Amino acid sequence: MNKVAELDEFTIHEVLSDLDGIALVFFSGPHCASCHHLKSLLNTEFKKFVDHFHDFAAFEIKADKAAALVNEFGVFHLPSMYLYNDGEFHCELHAEAITRKLIEAIELALTKPAEEEP
Repeated sequence: MNKVAELDEFTIHEVLSDLDGIALVFFSGPHCASCHHLKSLLNTEFKKFVDHFHDFAAFEIKADKAAALVNEFGVFHLPSMYLYNDGEFHCELHAEAITRKLIEAIELALTKPAEEEP
């Protein structure tokens, strides 16, 4: 069972605004091996993220099907990751797709003030 849900330009704002806790949103592409790896990691290691952050959600936006969001977020490379906290945009996230590194990057990002939403 997949733990990563899919968002698009019709669902992103409503879904994210209703969330409590941490949400990791990433843009992916059909031929992007790094994107497939990130999604697989989030699905297989999902419990570790939930155990660490308690309220955690992960969402994929398929860049080839959501051109308006790609433009809105200024996505330049795939996968591009964005962090939300309690329904509010927090920052673009940069980390290796390794569970420990993602958790550390999220923790560090949350110690800093939120950035303006793209």
